[in-house]
Amino acid sequence: MEILAFGVQADEQPLIERAFRGRAEVRCLDVFLNEDTAPIAAGHEIISTSVNADLGAGVLEILAAGGTRMVAQRSTGFNNVDLTAAERLGLTVARVSSYSPYSVAEFAWALAMAVNRRIVRASTRTRDFDFRLHGLMGRDMHGRTAGVLGTGRIGEAFARIAHGFGMRLLGWDVTENPACRDLGMTYVPKDQLLAEADLVTLHVPLMPETRHLIDAAALKSMRDDAILVNSSRGGLIDTAALVGELRAGRFTGVGLDVYEAEAGLFFLDKSLEAVEDDTLARLVTFPNVLVTSHQAYYTEDAVGQIVDATVDNVLDYRAGRRSANVLVPRS
Repeated sequence: MEILAFGVQADEQPLIERAFRGRAEVRCLDVFLNEDTAPIAAGHEIISTSVNADLGAGVLEILAAGGTRMVAQRSTGFNNVDLTAAERLGLTVARVSSYSPYSVAEFAWALAMAVNRRIVRASTRTRDFDFRLHGLMGRDMHGRTAGVLGTGRIGEAFARIAHGFGMRLLGWDVTENPACRDLGMTYVPKDQLLAEADLVTLHVPLMPETRHLIDAAALKSMRDDAILVNSSRGGLIDTAALVGELRAGRFTGVGLDVYEAEAGLFFLDKSLEAVEDDTLARLVTFPNVLVTSHQAYYTEDAVGQIVDATVDNVLDYRAGRRSANVLVPRS
């Protein structure tokens, strides 16, 4: 049985091939799964997909018609999967429920510090042998307030780093994390967190209830000199509203590793094409904004854990076992 893996990055491919060696045959494709590429999976009972795969009803129907029975998603989030359609079509769907929280938390801090200390601007200048300091002044994080929206494993890891900086910690979540409380975190309503935090970071899943969690009203309630970081899911922020606030000169910096319309853009080389997304095109022009291409999870440690969990999910499916990673069980 050959497993077809869609959306495999060059750095990721040797990890996938090594993990499956001696267990199953795997063929890696660099194309992403969507309605145009789904027919490639014909004849493959098991496929594996990346975080930006289109697993809507239309794609799932093509997969099912071609003989696919199991989808192993190489990510934690599953907002891109139509689970109702998958169940109707008899498709088993599994995800990776957890991996290194440090990969994302550390990258979120990299974004925060990069925009705070103007690292990208400074690097660009020095490449041109411009060594002036004008416009590069940042702020100490020590003694300032970090607001963590979502205090699960990643939010906790972020809070531990913030605690190391000597920051005051505010948290917001549906369930309080005792480990965060032990760090001195105070749980407050979202509006209070946004109003008081010098640094706001997002670590909540994207669901209907959290879409545009940071909307126009939330953005207006934040401090004018705040730093906003999103390394979770792009749909948590109303990007058009964010652009409006940035045009008004607000915020010390914004670090975004995700974007709500990133599908079809992120992980691809669009450098020779005209970008039709006017919102993204405007966003990247702001000098206080840093956009990266959904790479927060992309460490050897995290990707290795994701691949290992994906292999386990495939082996569980073949053996008729069900784990906590299964979103839609085998029918």
